[in-house]
Amino acid sequence: MKTRFNEKAKILDIVMMAVSVMLSVGVVLYGINHFGFSKTWPELILNTFYVACIVMIWMYFFNYRITTKQFNYWCSVSIGMTVLLRDILCPPPLANYPLRAICFTLSVLLLCTLTYFYARKEWQTYTKKNLWFIFAIDTLIAVLYHINIVYFEVTDEYTNYFLTEIWIRPTITYGLVACFVADRKEP
Repeated sequence: MKTRFNEKAKILDIVMMAVSVMLSVGVVLYGINHFGFSKTWPELILNTFYVACIVMIWMYFFNYRITTKQFNYWCSVSIGMTVLLRDILCPPPLANYPLRAICFTLSVLLLCTLTYFYARKEWQTYTKKNLWFIFAIDTLIAVLYHINIVYFEVTDEYTNYFLTEIWIRPTITYGLVACFVADRKEP
């Protein structure tokens, strides 16, 4: 099969991201089985969006029936839905109130940034700096969740499972931005 990208570094970038996300989703699905559906059903909904992103990334990577516009739109919608569900509508209860407020504010900023990206008629004019800003916000949210869980929450067997779930979205966001940047035409 012919891939969309020819640079070995870009191919390695996207393949490593996809493999790490698939392993992480596998761990989360194992956690859903281990801890029971009644306790972990929100993660199953989030994983549906993550798996959809992975499928679209592979379809895009192998040039299989998806255009750049469709890829960008539907992956951004999927990521936006996970931000809306996990961070805004049903945020995890964080012990540290300032971290909770910062995470909520950053989540709203991330959702607004994703929305702004597609509200423009010429979304291809978005610069690489703007695209990496989306990834930076998502990573900062994950770092703050990680800090809160490790330093302010009581750890149990559920902690490692939740930490894995937190880092899936920034990894997917990295892959999406890497695809956006690689396929974007310079103005």
